[in-house]
Amino acid sequence: MTRPITAGVDGTEESLAALAWAAREAVRRDRALRVVHAWRFQPNTAAELADRDAQEQWVRAEVQQAAAEVAARHRGLDVTTDVLEGDPVDTLTDAVAQAETLVLGSRGHGPVVGFLLGSVGQQVIAEATRPVVLVRAGDKPSDEVAGHEIVVGQQGAPEDSAPALRFAFETAAARGASVRVVRAWTLPPLFSYSPASLKLLDDAGGLEPYERKALTDALAPWRERFPDVPVVEHVEIGSAGQVLLSVSGRAQLMVVGRRARRTAVGARIGSVAHGVLHHADCPVAVVPHD
Repeated sequence: MTRPITAGVDGTEESLAALAWAAREAVRRDRALRVVHAWRFQPNTAAELADRDAQEQWVRAEVQQAAAEVAARHRGLDVTTDVLEGDPVDTLTDAVAQAETLVLGSRGHGPVVGFLLGSVGQQVIAEATRPVVLVRAGDKPSDEVAGHEIVVGQQGAPEDSAPALRFAFETAAARGASVRVVRAWTLPPLFSYSPASLKLLDDAGGLEPYERKALTDALAPWRERFPDVPVVEHVEIGSAGQVLLSVSGRAQLMVVGRRARRTAVGARIGSVAHGVLHHADCPVAVVPHD
């Protein structure tokens, strides 16, 4: 089954920017576009919409209008709409499970503050089993922005970052962009050293060469699979979130991984993804991995 690119809309400026982003991505990837609105009857609304049926008809008309506008801009794009009654988090979590990617709007107050991630978006990202992209109001098409890179974070073993790398390389291939793969590292505390780890570091020639080799090894299968995608290997000492944000100005899209593992307090986004989502000045994709 070919999954659609799905956009969650609520009529706000940022959700319409997310819809425009999703439509462009659907065209690039030759996917259908699904437009989803999570609706609940609001009994305290304006008098002309106080009736449940009237309110639902108005919501459906607004969603249809938004979908019609993107369809007019992208002739031939397969666009469907769904107004689904229910809790927004549950509705969007179900929608992302059926999607190639879910695209949501996120409020922002300029490039310094970046994303203001609401509770719905945060919970959807934490529960999602597929990639979720956050787009701010005012987002521009990739050919109108200064950056030409897809920036992606790589951490841990190759299998830990494989889903994020796959998403980044597929996106870059569809756009004709390059990929900057960032691996940040810090000095480990002395007590974490063991004879085995010291031997690995000694064989590699030190900490930074070890990190560079780890990145090169993680990238090997993706370079082979996408030989036409230019790649920049970026290894830098510092926290992962800070290093990623330092290069976000070059990016069309920032891609970060999120461990899809529930804790005693429920699913979590993770500190790196959380920091990037709140401060990056470009769209951010959060890709879950085991």
